[in-house]
Amino acid sequence: MIARSDKDSDLAVAAHRQPAVTQPPPMPDLAAALHRSRLSDPGLRADFARQGAFLCLDEFLSPETTSQVAASARSLIHQANRSYLPGHKQGGSVSRYTIERLAPFIAQLYRSQALIGLLEGICGDTLLPCPDDDPHAYALYYYTRPGDHIGWHYDTSYYDGRRYTLLIGVVDDSSCRLEYVLHTRDPDIPEESGSLQIAPGGLVFFDGDKLRHRITALEANEIRISLTFQYVTDPGMRPWWRFVSNMKDAVAYFGFRQLMRLRKGGA
Repeated sequence: MIARSDKDSDLAVAAHRQPAVTQPPPMPDLAAALHRSRLSDPGLRADFARQGAFLCLDEFLSPETTSQVAASARSLIHQANRSYLPGHKQGGSVSRYTIERLAPFIAQLYRSQALIGLLEGICGDTLLPCPDDDPHAYALYYYTRPGDHIGWHYDTSYYDGRRYTLLIGVVDDSSCRLEYVLHTRDPDIPEESGSLQIAPGGLVFFDGDKLRHRITALEANEIRISLTFQYVTDPGMRPWWRFVSNMKDAVAYFGFRQLMRLRKGGA
């Protein structure tokens, strides 16, 4: 079930923090910004493996790149599709299609070979962008109303290969926590629980099928915006799993109307 309501309260929350962006700033040198990040540290691959395909860093994007991503995210807040699934999630989402059209800087960052190369060095897999018909490939998630949250889940891969999630902090003026459990798929290693806040410009990188996680509920007068990038090792997907994936995206995230428009070639 999807419950929609007036978005004025979301806009009001965002408006008093930062004015609307009317002209996009120039794109920075992405390769330089990313290669200055700690992702190039050779010890991170061992950390990723030791933690069961999970890594978090407080600093990832340069301050300039972080500011531009945040400005783009705030400018798209009125585009968010609100969804409510009792007992599971409440919040707003903007899919790759809207980002591609209105915030191409984020789409460029997603496809950056510098970024993909750094992530491959950590996970040890060859990573590919998701196919063009996957609205989850890169998406913004908005927590703007009290109670916005997402319950315990995995970022399940419906692809023939693995799907990795890169979660980037964008705006966090909130008490929300990313709570997670490591090693849930490995019976030989004791489970390990953790809780953290992702600072703007920070990251969490993980194998979607291995990390059980949730975002705790937003309190009054708070706002949290995050950005996710999804990469796969094999972009093939069987027809039944494509149907399941599309229904999940329509019901829980982006809405049937947008997906139907895109199937007809609209924007």
